[in-house]
Amino acid sequence: MRTLLPVRGPFDAEAALAALAAHAVPGVERTDLGAGTFTRLFPAPGGPVPATIGLRGGGLRLTLHDGDEAATGAVAAAVRRLLDLDTDPARIAAVLGSDPAVGPLVRLRPGLRILGHADGFEGAILTVLGQQVSLAAARTFAGRLVDAFGAVGPAGLRLFPGPETLAAAGPEAVRAAVGLTGARARTVHALAAACADGLRIEPGGDHALIRRRLLGLPGIGPWTVEYLAMRALRDPDAFPDGDLVLRRALGAGSVQEVRAAGRRWSPLRAYAVFHLWTGHAYLPPAPAQ
Repeated sequence: MRTLLPVRGPFDAEAALAALAAHAVPGVERTDLGAGTFTRLFPAPGGPVPATIGLRGGGLRLTLHDGDEAATGAVAAAVRRLLDLDTDPARIAAVLGSDPAVGPLVRLRPGLRILGHADGFEGAILTVLGQQVSLAAARTFAGRLVDAFGAVGPAGLRLFPGPETLAAAGPEAVRAAVGLTGARARTVHALAAACADGLRIEPGGDHALIRRRLLGLPGIGPWTVEYLAMRALRDPDAFPDGDLVLRRALGAGSVQEVRAAGRRWSPLRAYAVFHLWTGHAYLPPAPAQ
């Protein structure tokens, strides 16, 4: 079943593909940069459904490899959240376009969106696994976690382990399977236990309450919470001001300098951050105009 996803242009497909590839979880997600496609299982009323998003060739094409009309609607909504398809690029340009640090990036990539997560719990665990390590290391950890605790789903794609599974496994089993430190494994377990107990990391939830509950877990600090607010909660003003890549992209010598820059970008600080990250980490420098 195929459908064309409407999107308010412009949409930067190449940046989206680069970000999807950089964060792809082995076994769970497949990104084909040559074909311009991204494939994974998405939640649907009748159970997980394999779907492929085509990001090139005139519009965004969603192909469900199984499922009915209800599944198509559920997956389409999840893809819209994942790829930030409902944002308004004109508003971003109006707020950030004149900024000396971010404005040139916005003008060069006016269709850049913030990559989200297909599932809030999955995104939270991946964020914890990525604390203080490279993207490559984080993907390795994620692949080990999925191999040890994730089930095989339709089309041979793996399901990311749910909170109940990881909570029941315990921190020592997580540490041994993934190769984490004891402290990081305890954070993964505490997060899983909290989500198994009812914490939902979703855009429609109470953001202030979600932030407080996350900050109350061992090993989760302000950077992790703001990063999740940006990608999982869809807070357009989320701001991980302690991020090292952000500091390097700005050429800032301190967190205070980063915060000063952020005051210029509110209420769309998250978009400024993602523009800087994209230019610095995911794509080669854009050509001078």
